[in-house]
Order: sequence, then C-alpha cells, then structure tokens
Amino acid sequence: MSMAQLVVAAVLTEGRSKSEVAREYGVSRRWVITIVQRFLAEGEAGLEPRSRRPRRSPAQLDAAVENEIVRLRKQLTEAGHEAGPHTIAFHLERSFGSSPSVSTIWRVLSGRGFIVPEPHKRPRSSFIRFQADQPNERWQLDITHWALADGADVEILNIIDDHSRLAVGSDARSIFKAADVVVCFRKAAASWDVPAGMLSDNGAVFTGVSRGAGRVALELELINLGVTFRHSRPYHPQTCGKVERFHQTLKKWLTTRPPAKTVRGLQGQLDSFRRYYNTERPHRALGRRTPAEAYAARPKAVPRPGPILDPHFRVRRDRVNDGAVTLRHNSKLHHIGIPRARNGQPVLVLVRDLDIRVLAEDGQLIRQLTLDPTRDYQPHGKP
Repeated sequence: MSMAQLVVAAVLTEGRSKSEVAREYGVSRRWVITIVQRFLAEGEAGLEPRSRRPRRSPAQLDAAVENEIVRLRKQLTEAGHEAGPHTIAFHLERSFGSSPSVSTIWRVLSGRGFIVPEPHKRPRSSFIRFQADQPNERWQLDITHWALADGADVEILNIIDDHSRLAVGSDARSIFKAADVVVCFRKAAASWDVPAGMLSDNGAVFTGVSRGAGRVALELELINLGVTFRHSRPYHPQTCGKVERFHQTLKKWLTTRPPAKTVRGLQGQLDSFRRYYNTERPHRALGRRTPAEAYAARPKAVPRPGPILDPHFRVRRDRVNDGAVTLRHNSKLHHIGIPRARNGQPVLVLVRDLDIRVLAEDGQLIRQLTLDPTRDYQPHGKP
C-alpha cells in the first residue's frame, strides 16, 4: 500500500484529523489535504504520482539559440578547432552580443549527446602554473613531426610566447639544421622584436653543451643579442608544456585539412592556422582573450645588453666552483683560478687557441689569460 493510500484510509476510514495524520506519517498537512481531495474527485486514479514539471517555463532556452549552439559545436569540431562551452559562448557573444551561461551551453551539449562524461580528474586549483609576467619575457620553441600526402616525414618548428601564447613562428622544413633554426628565429624577431629569454629542450639544433660539442648557431646568436637561453632537463617535456600543447592544437587542426603535397603547401596551412590562432581563437588560459589581445595588453620585455662575440671564439658556459672554472684543451682538463667571491656565479668562457677570457653574464671581464698547457691549474690573474 502506498503512502497516499495509507493517508486517505486514515482520514476517511478511521476519521482521524488531517493534522494528526500528517504528524504521524511525517508529511505536510497541505499534502494530506491535496491527496484526500484528489481521491474524492477522481477515486484511485487521483492517488497516482504526477509530474511536477510546470505547465510553462519562461526561462527555458529558445529553440533557435539551442540549435545555434549545436551548429557552432559541429562547425568548430569539423574545422579542427577547440569547441568547448567556453569557446561557443565566446562566438555567440561576438556574433549576437549576448550568450547563455557556460553551464547552460554545457547542458545543451550534454543533452544532445556531444559531451561524454569523463572520470574525475585532478582539480585545476591544484595545478602550479609557471607563466612569464610580460610578453617577450620568454619564448618557448620546439620541433615536431608531420607527414605529407605521400607519407614523407617533415619537421615543424613552433615558437610560442610564454606569457600570451602568441604563435610568433611556425615553419616547416624537410629537416631542420642549426642554421635553419636561426633563420626562423630572426624572422620571428623581425615581426615581434627580440625576446628577453628563450626556452627549449636539449635537441641537437638548440644546444651542443649537453653533448660536449660547444655552442650551436642559435646559442651564439642569442648570446650576441643578450638573450638568456635555458633548456629543460632531459626527458621532462612538461617544462616546455606550452609549446608542446600548441603542437597538439596545431595537429588537430591539420588533421581536418587535406594532407599537403609539398613543404610549401604545408607552410601555407601553418600560416593560415597561425592567423586564426593568434587573432580569432579565444584561449582558456588567457581568460578567453585571443593571444594577440594578451600580447598587446602589457609592455614587452627586452633582452639585457650582452657581449658581442668574436665569431672565432669558442664559447662555453660554466659556473664558478671552489674558486675555479674548468676547460678542456687537447683532451686535457685545466682549472682556471677565479676569485672565490664569485663562487656559484655563472660565467661565459671564450676560447681562441690559448687565448682565454672569462666574462660575467652581464659582459664584465673577470679574467683574461694565455693558457699554459703544461699546468693543470692556472693561478689567479687580474683582468
């Protein structure tokens, strides 16, 4: 027997008051009155559960708006663009001057089967984000691979501004050599100015230090410009996470396009995507601004003055340790004495035959000497 039948029997058969019945069964007096009136008017049919849905919903989303949400979702997805509720809200606001809330758009997409529930993820509030405070404070660069229509493997060099996520460069080559990287960097710097810093992994075209091969072309270029160049530790791509994420976004877009037949054709696709990405696509990490808007909103960082290097010098970086820096000459390791007051300081060591110069990072000359190959330790000398 249902609760409604018990209540009706207690009131009509046992003759108990409605207030007493409501207290005994833990329901409201109003509900007891309503269910008794329904029984008297309709009999047993009046005791069946009824929908609480209102006859009219003034706040219900208009069907035309709902259809526009679905249309945008399909259009953005087919074009290979990000198509989440925030992005759809951005495009609705831009086109019509207003938009439903993000949660409303999410409910529409979920109800239409466009969103599949995912397992609970680590909350975003627990993430520790590292982001430059100014545009051009640090650029991230990395090389990824792509296939042409005939299956030939090509390389794409992407350069991203750490603060604004602006794609300052995206270039394709059959294979990148050290000189090609410098050409692409100069092209980006000509459009967006020279950055204060650069960040890359330990790829052979980016650095030779990890292999003991001296400086590569890009490192010498950046030293001459006073640009700080840092590298992620091996096997830790998260350090360059912004450019790694850009690789994914770019490839998702390229997948929706006909495969390019040539490197030049691929370059045309890269240029087209970069224009859209920089000026039209709202970025979640930027408060739904475009990268171009975020880049223009703050003053730009500039490189600090650095030493202009004689191209005949071999350049290596070191750090003063226990009053000395080390240098290998003719396969023999030598120690060059440096004042202990500079312990822990990073330095540049310029080497041309036996002519050695040790400079601070700001270009100040710390020591200059002619190496004595017969001695392991080169004692202190004054600049």
